[in-house]
Amino acid sequence: MSCATTDWRMDRVYGTCYCDEGCVRTKDCCFDYFTECPAQDCTVSKWSFWSGCAKPCQPSVRVRVRHIEQQPSNNGEPCPSLEQKAGCREYRDHQGGHCGDKSGPAFITSMEFGKGRPKHDNYGNPLNPGFCVEFTLESRTPHCTVQNRPHTHWMRYVTEGFKVCVACEPPAMRNNSGSCQGDGQESDKEAVLHWQAVGNPQCSGTWKKVQNTQQCNCPPQHSFVFI
Repeated sequence: MSCATTDWRMDRVYGTCYCDEGCVRTKDCCFDYFTECPAQDCTVSKWSFWSGCAKPCQPSVRVRVRHIEQQPSNNGEPCPSLEQKAGCREYRDHQGGHCGDKSGPAFITSMEFGKGRPKHDNYGNPLNPGFCVEFTLESRTPHCTVQNRPHTHWMRYVTEGFKVCVACEPPAMRNNSGSCQGDGQESDKEAVLHWQAVGNPQCSGTWKKVQNTQQCNCPPQHSFVFI
């Protein structure tokens, strides 16, 4: 109601006219509405680079942010989320030393994590592209769908009986063996293996290896990556 004045309206009536998006529907906008006070949507910057993991050498969380470049006005679209979190795992400690190989389940996260990984080493040489392993999910904990945080949404697709594909690529791929921890390379197809979702410690389960492939052929929502 603060965006009101007395002037000619769009319906050719002289009187109280308004400068908000609702006046387009009620036909009582001021005649210069579209040039003087159209709705302005919120605009935000591009996402920053992902931060490092909050804790090294163990499943943790990373963060990226963006900032508001223009606040919404005149009933424009509100601003979206300014922060995103995702599961991650670092292979070096804060001093730069290797964390070392530790036995445990296969740690997995969303395929989006893999898109941000470097494809070349520090000298520009292409890294080993890795491989993909197909699994059939045997079980999963109910907590995979209970939590509704942005960095846990991908876990809702981890469902019993589904076939999933998990990419094994650097730096999760161990150089000395050419495989990822927990990928079942040394197990037969009947072996029940354990997995753990990064970003939600209570989301875990079991699966059986189907086969190794060069590329993931699963639907995007059923494709994950070792970390």
